Amino acid sequence: MASDVKSTVTPTGPTSRGSAPGPAGSRPRAGLNKAARNWLTRVTPWLFLLVPLGLLITFTYVPVGNMLYYSFTDWDGVSPDRNFTGVDNYTQLFTRPELFRVFFVSIYYLAASAVQIVIALYFATVLSFDLRFRNLFKGILFFPYLINGVAIGFVFLYFFQDGGTLDSVLSWFGVGGDHAWLGDAESANTSLAGVSVWRFTGLNFVLFLGAIQSIPGELYEAAQLDGASRWQQFRHIIAPGIKPVIGLSVILAVSGSLAVFEIPYIMTGGATGTSTFVIQTVKLAFQFNKTGLASACAVVLLLIILLITWIQRRLVPDEKVDLV
Repeated sequence: MASDVKSTVTPTGPTSRGSAPGPAGSRPRAGLNKAARNWLTRVTPWLFLLVPLGLLITFTYVPVGNMLYYSFTDWDGVSPDRNFTGVDNYTQLFTRPELFRVFFVSIYYLAASAVQIVIALYFATVLSFDLRFRNLFKGILFFPYLINGVAIGFVFLYFFQDGGTLDSVLSWFGVGGDHAWLGDAESANTSLAGVSVWRFTGLNFVLFLGAIQSIPGELYEAAQLDGASRWQQFRHIIAPGIKPVIGLSVILAVSGSLAVFEIPYIMTGGATGTSTFVIQTVKLAFQFNKTGLASACAVVLLLIILLITWIQRRLVPDEKVDLV
C-alpha cells in the first residue's frame, strides 16, 4: 500500500534548476523592460538639456532670426506694418559713407587691445614665478574687470572732466591748465581706449596666468639647471605653451574693438567723434526709429566678426603644443 502511494505521488517542484518554464509572458515582459531602460538611457541626457536648449533657442537663435528678417524690411520698431524692402537697407549701409566711417573709431580700441594683451602677458609671466605679495597683485589686476561697466563710465567721467582728478594729479607735477580730455575726437577716443585697457587687462591676465600655470613645473626646473634666463624660459617654454590662449585673446580683442559700446555710450554718448558702430546702430533703432536699417548694421557687424575670426583661424591654426 505504501508502495502504491509512493508510486502515485509525484513531486510538484522542478526536478532540476531551470527545467520548468516560468510564468506565461515573463520573457516578453523582461524584453520590454530592457527596451524601456535603453530608451530611458538615451533620452535622459536630452531631458537635462531641454531647459538650457529652450533658453538658448528662445533668447539667442530666435532673436537672431528676427534680426535677419527685420534687416530686409522698413520696420520702425513700433508700427505693426513691416514692408519687405529686399536689400535696400544693405545698399544704404554700403553707399552712405557716414554709416561706415564710425569703424575708424575702432582703430583706437584695437590699439588699446594690443597694449592690454602685452601688459597682461607681462604681469602673468612675472606673477607666475614665486614672488612676495603676488596674490595681492593678482587681485589688484583682476579687480577692475569685476566692476560694472556703467559704474566705471561714471567714475572716469569725473576723472577726465575739466579740472577733475586727472588735471589735479597733473598739476602736482607742474603740468598746469585744465584740459578738455573729452572735448575733441582724438583726445576723447584716446582717453576712452585707455579706460578699456584699465578695465579689460584683468581678463587677459587671468587667461594667460591660468595657461602658464598649466605648464608642467619640471620644464622650468630643467631650464634652470641648463642655465636658462627668464627671457629664455618665456621664449621657449611659456610662449609656445600658451599659444592657443594668445590666439583666443586676439580674437576677443578684435571682436571687442569692433563692438565697443558700454564705456563710450556712458561717458560721451557718442559725441565729439566717439560714436562706435554699435552706438550708431542703437541710435538708428531707438532714436531715429529705423529698426530695419539697424538690424542690417547688426548683421553686417556679425558677419565681419565671423570673417575676421575665420581669417585668424586660417592664418594661425590651433596646434597641439608638445613642450617635452
